Amino acid sequence: MKRALHAALVVATFCSLAACQRPAEQEAATPAPEQSAAAATPEAAGAAASTAAPAPPVDLEALAKRIVTQSAGVKEGEAVLITGRLQDAELMEDLAVEVARVGGFPMIEYGSDRLSKRLFFDVPEKYDARQDALVAKLVDAVDVVISLGNGTSENLFEGADPKRVAARAKANEAVAEAMFKRGVRLVELGNNLYPTAWRAERFGMDQDALARMFWEGVSMDYTELQKRGAEIRAALAAGNVVHVTNPNGTDLTFRIQGRKVGVSDGIISEEDVREGGAAVSVYLPAGDVYTTPVPGSAQGTLVDTGGSFRGKKIDRLALTIADGKVTAMEGSGPGYADLKAMYDASDDPRKAEFSFLNLGINPAVKLGQGSAGSWVPAGAVTVGTGANAWAGGDNHSGMGQTVFLPGSTVTLDDKPIVENGELKL
Repeated sequence: MKRALHAALVVATFCSLAACQRPAEQEAATPAPEQSAAAATPEAAGAAASTAAPAPPVDLEALAKRIVTQSAGVKEGEAVLITGRLQDAELMEDLAVEVARVGGFPMIEYGSDRLSKRLFFDVPEKYDARQDALVAKLVDAVDVVISLGNGTSENLFEGADPKRVAARAKANEAVAEAMFKRGVRLVELGNNLYPTAWRAERFGMDQDALARMFWEGVSMDYTELQKRGAEIRAALAAGNVVHVTNPNGTDLTFRIQGRKVGVSDGIISEEDVREGGAAVSVYLPAGDVYTTPVPGSAQGTLVDTGGSFRGKKIDRLALTIADGKVTAMEGSGPGYADLKAMYDASDDPRKAEFSFLNLGINPAVKLGQGSAGSWVPAGAVTVGTGANAWAGGDNHSGMGQTVFLPGSTVTLDDKPIVENGELKL
């Protein structure tokens, strides 16, 4: 879903395309422009330091060992790509050391927000539709990607031409599919919880409190969460009709009978490796169960009143869904026009498919009052349209919408499994 070979590596192809890794929020739900492609400059390092999150209050060496051996399950002889921004250089280097300790071959790619932005705005448009040939070759060489989702800006691509963004995502869709088919394992640290100042504000929390919760969540022993995830996975797999309602006006029904159910429990097990596809991706802090709907079964209205796009609030986004597809979209707020322009720029009809249900199961992750929502708090509900390969589906589109629905009620065959934001399973 990330040196010499890294000099031209586009990390977005491995880790940020919606087809490869699940989207984080409205901005990331659209296809990400090319990220970093080379080690960032000293000037970028200074800029990153000025906007970095507080220093992690954890033993980074112990954390790196757990991620490499427990979450990623790196084995002797495997090639591991480690990606992230400069503010987490120490952790990335610790990860590389742990990979080498188990006999693996680590490669580190440092990036920066400055570099990511320049690789979009300063590269000629004529190259947008060109597949990255180097990354296509590296898919066959890399066994594991460990990626830090630690961007410090929520409006980095303000002013980006929507057609250019859509073209870049479409160009590398086949590479993302190849990564899935080969079974490249992905461990992502971030999961829409990386403790930036803007994210803390959105969650209604102090940044230091968010940092403590984030790093404690990343560092936790996931053994118990693995057991809990298996229980909830079994319950969903045995059900059929899902009904999601929320006080904001959301009222959706769809069927899940016979669909794959996955768990992000922090550990890529041997069973996960045998299954491949979405099963070999985990997102830290972990703690959610996901599935995809029976195609054409979704009916109703999906409303988002807590979203934003490139840092601009969307007061209300309403999607009408009939026979599994979005048939109408309306909205309001400062960010809606740009979001709609991005959505309209894609000519991929798969963007309109209602595509996933995600339930948070981690009781240790608690957000502030009035939070915009996240994937993993116990009782959290997230649904979306478009790309769902990350959830076990077959939609590899680079476009879609992700909607967090805190405080929702969900029934499975008329039995409450989430009630007013409280997990009942």
